[in-house]
Amino acid sequence: MTLTERLSNYEKLMRLDKPIGILLLLWPTLWGQWLASNGRPDWLILWIFVMGVVLMRSAGCVINDYADRDFDPLVARTRERPLAAGKVTPKEALLLAAGLSLLAFLLILPLDALVLQLSVVALFLAASYPFTKRFFAIPQAYLGVAFGFGIPMSYAALWGEVPHEAWIMLLANVFWAIAYDTQYAMVDREDDLKIGIKTSAITFGRFDLAAIALCYAATLGLLAWVGMRREMGWAFYGGLAVAAAIALYHMVLIRQRDPRQCFRAFLHNTWFGAAVFGGIALHFLLR
Repeated sequence: MTLTERLSNYEKLMRLDKPIGILLLLWPTLWGQWLASNGRPDWLILWIFVMGVVLMRSAGCVINDYADRDFDPLVARTRERPLAAGKVTPKEALLLAAGLSLLAFLLILPLDALVLQLSVVALFLAASYPFTKRFFAIPQAYLGVAFGFGIPMSYAALWGEVPHEAWIMLLANVFWAIAYDTQYAMVDREDDLKIGIKTSAITFGRFDLAAIALCYAATLGLLAWVGMRREMGWAFYGGLAVAAAIALYHMVLIRQRDPRQCFRAFLHNTWFGAAVFGGIALHFLLR
């Protein structure tokens, strides 16, 4: 195997060719950065967090494929992933994940000690999430904590503490993650049932659409509560209204539970996160 081919396989293993995961991790981090800084982010801290998102998402994908290396060959959508197809060895995957995690840790060394402590929790969440699919009925909730942990870390970096508001926003992200990752899980529901992996799509069963709708509503409700506490203006609520319209569009897409449309809705969730961020950013821009 040439160096170019090996690097290409590493890129696919880290999902750098599919940036949706990075975006779904980035949006809640940006929510936290803008709210914690009142719309005036520290650009060095922001750069550190954005690079950290890319590195930790990449490491998480590698760990996920390592954990699922015996399952992925049995699922049509994942059987060609580098580790499942034997193009990357398990040892290579572990070394790559360790290297990415180390780089992410080195990035945050200049930040507050509380951020360093929270980073240990973040690493544990990222490393342990893939294994929750063996025993947890709704692993998507665990994913939501992992994907939203940039929120409390952002407050810690900018305030030196994590206020109640940050945990409410993290909870909002948990509900959002359950919504979008259930759509993702609906794509593989039949394969997952055969191999015994647990997902929210399986747990919710015929109530999957209702559960997704309720999770979207909970996300928007919690964000609105944060907005009321912060006395946010019309721009913020306008962003939430756009996000609500996007959520309704997703419900239309998945109403027949067609796997292709479910995957389309999952990918489109980046616009939900962008709408919320746009409302936050516009509020502070107009103040």
